Order: sequence, then C-alpha cells, then structure tokens
Amino acid sequence: MYYLLEAEGFDCQLANAREVKNVPGRPKTDKADAVWLAKVAERGMFRPSLVHPEPIRRLRDFTRYRRSLVRDRSREKQRVEKLLEDAQIKLSSVISDLFGVSGRDMLDALAAGQRDPKILADLARTSMRGKTALLVEALTGFFTPHHGELLAMMLANIDRLTEQITVLEARIEELVAPFCHQVEQLAEIPGVGRIGAAEIIGEVGVDMTRFPTAAHLVSWAKFAPAVHESAGTKKQKKRPKGNPWLAATLGNAAGAQTRARTFLGARYRRIARRRGKGKAMVAVGNSILTIVWHLLSDPDSRFHDLGADYYETRINAERRARNLAAALQAVTGQKIIIQGGKAIIVEPEAA
Repeated sequence: MYYLLEAEGFDCQLANAREVKNVPGRPKTDKADAVWLAKVAERGMFRPSLVHPEPIRRLRDFTRYRRSLVRDRSREKQRVEKLLEDAQIKLSSVISDLFGVSGRDMLDALAAGQRDPKILADLARTSMRGKTALLVEALTGFFTPHHGELLAMMLANIDRLTEQITVLEARIEELVAPFCHQVEQLAEIPGVGRIGAAEIIGEVGVDMTRFPTAAHLVSWAKFAPAVHESAGTKKQKKRPKGNPWLAATLGNAAGAQTRARTFLGARYRRIARRRGKGKAMVAVGNSILTIVWHLLSDPDSRFHDLGADYYETRINAERRARNLAAALQAVTGQKIIIQGGKAIIVEPEAA
C-alpha cells in the first residue's frame, strides 16, 4: 500500500504498529483506528520508519537474494560432505577446501563412476600432489552407484547456484554504479569488500542525514549495548533483534578480522579475552557501523587503519608493570617491586 500511494505522488510516512497502538480499554474498530492514527500523526507522536528510495530498494532485493543463494549453496556443500561421510570417504580430512580445483575434479570423477582410489588421488594438483598417499587412504571407502547419482545431482545444484550468484553479482555491480564512490570508500574497511559494501548500502542507504550521529545508526541496527534497569539495578539483556541481513554482513566482516593484524582485529581479540567471542563480534560490528557513518557522511573522507598496536601504544608501561607485579605478589606471597624496568623480589628481613 505504501508503494502504491508513493507512486501516485503522496507524501507517505510508514509507522511501526508497536508505536501507534491505541490506548487499551477503548473500542477497536477501523474508524476508531483511523481517528487515532490521524491524531497521532497530527501531534507528531510517532517516528516514521526508515524507507529507502527506489534505487536503494532495488539494490537491496538483489543483495538479499544473493545472500540467500549463497546460504543455499553452503547447505548443498554440507550435504555433499555428509554423503561422502556416509560412503566412508574421508576426503575433507585431507583437503581443506573440498570444492577447490583438486577436490572438485575428484568429486566429478566419483560422480562419473570412477572408484579406483589411486586414479582419483592422481587428480590432485600443485601442493596436493604431496599428499597422494593420504588421498588414496581417504578415498578408499564404500561408494556405491546410488551415492554417485546423489552426488551428481548435488554437484549440478551447486553449479546452478554458482551460476545464478555470478549473474546476481553482475547485476549488483550495475545497480551500485551510481554509488561507486561510496562503494570505494566502504570497500577499504577490512573484511568488507565490494559485495559487502553493496550489501551495507542496500540496507543502510547513502543518506546519513537520517541518522544525526553514528550512535543513532548503531542503535537503529541494534548493535548498541542494551540498557535494562529497574529499581536502580542494571540487569543483563541480550542484543535486541534488528535487521538480520545487515547483521549477517557485519558478522562476516567482523569474523574475517578475528586473526587479522588490524585495529578491528586487535579490538576483537582484546574484548574476546574478557567478555567472550559473542560480545566481541557485536563490538566490532559496532565499530564498523561507526566507520560506515563517518565515511558516508563525508564524501572526501577515506578509511585509515589505526593499526594492530593502537591499544598497546596507549598503555602506560610503568602502571601496567606495577599491576602485573601486584597480581604476581598476590599469587606467590613474595614481595615484588619494579625498579629500573625490572621486577625485583625483595627478601624478607631476618628476625
């Protein structure tokens, strides 16, 4: 209905039903609802929901469908691995990427009817040639003709999905062309890339005037710490459910930084040690959204990585040494002092 009215030139506002509910205890009719909504809109008692312009909405449809197909392809690959395990083929224990060049050649040969482990292992390429003995052992199993039929169907599905994903990516490049400058800005963020940048633009848009500050964008995406206080007591509360498509993109970008030598990687490891991996992922997603807001707010800004040693360079070495000495003293019972940058154990004086 919103799109129909918008196409006719009306200035529409989309309201969240949760924010415009009628007062309990009053009659619930269509006419009464219309009167109530008119009063709410007249007095400015609700916040209009974010509705992107049509180019962004088209881009969003393609990026979301691409992610759905990627998930379907991942499920199909998992089915292939499960089928091989059922046939006692332990190929994934030797090959890290089962659907790489070598692995795919072996799977195609299995589906075509080849059962000799030595011939299958001889299909390995480059560095995999050094694992021929392990491949022969891994390919020795109980692979029957019905396994081959199922494998051929699964590989055909994977190829079909891969082809559709390629077509979608080409279409996404066409739709994101008007925002090429923003894509280049966002693609510089570690772990995002061009596809991730297109997904972020499809979900967030490029007009950051809708979010007064970066904190507003983070709060809208539900990547901000939730506050739940009652009677002066703060209680634990999980992250609210926000946009699942944006959360998936940020999760992929954050997951790529777990071991990277970047500022985001250092932030993840620093928080994961104290708070756990889940909270660290949310914190890194929060940082990525903050970077996104600043980049999209200023067309001339570019991403600059603060470096993996950002936190280390801001630690007071002497205070850190004293804290470690105090912790060691509490464990061992010995008196330890820091002198000249070295830890010295002070022997107790003789009675």
